[in-house]
Amino acid sequence: MDTGRSGPEYTFELEPAATSSIPVIPERLTGPGAAATEARPPLRKRWHVRSTALRGRLAHSGLPKLIALVLENRGIGSTAEAQAFLGGRETRFGDPCALPGFESALAVLRGAIGEDRLVSVYGDFDADGVTSTAILTETLRDLGGRVLPYIPNREREGYGLNLRAIDSLADRGVEVLVTCDCGTSSVREVEYAEGLGIRVVVIDHHLPPHALPPADALVNPKLPASEYGFVDYSTAGLAFRLAEALYAAARRPFPEQRYAELAAMGTVADMVPLLGENRELVRRGLAAIAGTARPGLRALIEVAGYRPKEVTSEAIAFGLAPRLNAAGRLSDARLALDLLLTREEGTALTLAANIDALNRERQRMTLEAQAVARELVETRPEAPILIVGDSGFHQGIIGLVASRLVEAFGRPAAVYQLGGAESRGSCRSILEYDITGGLRACGDLFERYGGHRQAGGFTIRSDRLAELEARLTDHAAEALRGLDLRPKLEIDAEWPLSDLRSQEIRWMGKLAPFGQGNPDVTLLSRGVTVVDSKQVGEGRHLRLKLRQGNVVWPAIAFGWEGDVPGEGSRVDIVYSLSADRYGPSENGGALQLGLLDLRPSP
Repeated sequence: MDTGRSGPEYTFELEPAATSSIPVIPERLTGPGAAATEARPPLRKRWHVRSTALRGRLAHSGLPKLIALVLENRGIGSTAEAQAFLGGRETRFGDPCALPGFESALAVLRGAIGEDRLVSVYGDFDADGVTSTAILTETLRDLGGRVLPYIPNREREGYGLNLRAIDSLADRGVEVLVTCDCGTSSVREVEYAEGLGIRVVVIDHHLPPHALPPADALVNPKLPASEYGFVDYSTAGLAFRLAEALYAAARRPFPEQRYAELAAMGTVADMVPLLGENRELVRRGLAAIAGTARPGLRALIEVAGYRPKEVTSEAIAFGLAPRLNAAGRLSDARLALDLLLTREEGTALTLAANIDALNRERQRMTLEAQAVARELVETRPEAPILIVGDSGFHQGIIGLVASRLVEAFGRPAAVYQLGGAESRGSCRSILEYDITGGLRACGDLFERYGGHRQAGGFTIRSDRLAELEARLTDHAAEALRGLDLRPKLEIDAEWPLSDLRSQEIRWMGKLAPFGQGNPDVTLLSRGVTVVDSKQVGEGRHLRLKLRQGNVVWPAIAFGWEGDVPGEGSRVDIVYSLSADRYGPSENGGALQLGLLDLRPSP
């Protein structure tokens, strides 16, 4: 995390819709700008069929040709690696004591339990922070500790540790403070807590700055001194490993399923790569979710429209995690934490219903703000970076709006909530542009800023916004000069639709869980005949039947803005396989093609 000036770092919740190949089902645009948004012809996307230096390495592996191509695209070049990736053998976790600060954290928490010291588990307000807080809160309580969980309010307190919260916790008798998904950059706040006699354990996965906080333990796999072989844990994953070690130290059986289900949710939600140990953790977590006994998780799954056995990594990314995040975006993330911790069915159902209502409101607000933002962008759609703001934009959804602009226009975007004296902004970017590098080039303008290569945020005096737009636009123009910025679809393979048979489909299932670092399989089929096509969902989506040879497939293009192909026309399609959860009851769950793009065949 690169931070400028003073103040706490920002955290940025990278939305799945910004990077995944799975389309989000949008609601109909309403409010200002809807007409302009719907009228604009869609940008023609670039189709890029992946290539790799490993091509052909798995040709004699015995795998179906399509599966071999997909695995090679994911960096797998040997039969042994393919067997491990496909689940031929379980991935073993490394020794967590090789993680920086892990043994110290274990000692502090064991001491707190043994000496009956009050521990506060202090988490971030996103899904990773909430799930990691839940894991450690339950663990410490189950092992006999006294625990006071705490999640800061996004609007009143902002991200990370803050002095007022530390004072409040000290007044309540807290002697040990455990931060989850924050704290790596909180030098001043940790010093303050230590000065009050509070021992501090930081559990975090953000990039460390040069100056580290003087915590009693700092567990972060990205620290330069780390000897652990895997660096891409989410905080929920780290909390899972710490919980496992605490049970072992107490000579108690580790209830792995209880915590794996939460760790899987935090891992998928935070968009860390689903490779290596994360892939194994999510595999175990999805199996645990299928039989979960946690009332809050069952209620959350129900309001999202799933059954526990239907939950996949995609269901977490697009169904469960957005609901957990909605609590922190629009109200208080403590609602999400209480949902995960409650043991009462009635309480769980009430909390899940409230969170679901917040998520619907979040969707409505996002769509309205997105329509306004796109209307503002229409005046300069070819700008190297899209910078828009409005006083009506809610702070909790500006990052989502920025993500949607990146998707639609293939350019980095900065969206801000316009305030009287100060404005707060959130940025999302494309692979070709380091957005935080752009913010750093304008660092003298901000009250504070920070972020990653593809996501960032800032607080700025409102009278400096015009200068920011001019300078950031110049920086992006120079960095992106000569590049084709049309949205790009990455395609695993060109494959005839008539050759997509049950064998390939069964093997594709073994590639799951899909997510960051292991995207859903995306295929290109040419010369497909349209048997039937019609607009559905009040004209928002396009449903088709497509034929090639003797094979006919149902297909859906969500949020389709292009022309409707006529019956008998031939088209080239880019797609992934998906379950038809919205079809007739007798076909519900049947496979269909999820169209990402289509064009008339030459």
